[in-house]
Amino acid sequence: MTRRPTLLAAAALTTAAVLSLSACGGSDGDSKDNDKIAGADSGGKKSESPSPKASADGIDRPTIELPKDVKNVFEGGKTGDPKKDAVLADNERWVDSLIEAVTVDAKDHPAIKFYASGDALLSSAEYIDGFRKKSKSFVGTTRYYNRQVTFLKDGVAAVTYCQDGTKTYPKDLKTGKVDRSVEGSASDYAFFNTRVKKNDQGVWQTDSVTSTAGAKKCM
Repeated sequence: MTRRPTLLAAAALTTAAVLSLSACGGSDGDSKDNDKIAGADSGGKKSESPSPKASADGIDRPTIELPKDVKNVFEGGKTGDPKKDAVLADNERWVDSLIEAVTVDAKDHPAIKFYASGDALLSSAEYIDGFRKKSKSFVGTTRYYNRQVTFLKDGVAAVTYCQDGTKTYPKDLKTGKVDRSVEGSASDYAFFNTRVKKNDQGVWQTDSVTSTAGAKKCM
């Protein structure tokens, strides 16, 4: 198994894989199938997800809680532009929701559906399922940096950023063991280009993702 908890698996879905997920009901409007894809059932012992809480912007957002041994570090702080800051904040929440779904054993992960749409929602499910089928997870810290927002048109923007996964390690869910012997490599660095769209609730949902592994600009 690769040691990286990167979003590369989510970004690298082939057309065939997307169509396969869609054929299972991911885009036909069936709410039950959509819940299966977006929730990405983790298997094993179940626990109830926290109820949504109203944030400062008045949006009822699902709570996201990562394990104590899993951390996402988003560098860059505030841009000084409230609109860009809102986009970056929801991008962070999407990343956190995806990592939560892989690392937290819960009955459902509503944040996935809340912060992703379109191809990104399908690829998120594929990413999560890839870990669960192998009974794998991970621990450690992932760093996100060089984060930029470019507004394309009203309600649509591009978010680009780098990812450093050299401080993450694979975990076997069956034994609970963590393999910290694997050394970091160039492939642990990646560049991401995501498209986000503002929905009716005012949430900037990630709609599509492309990535480059071993990106020199991120090293």
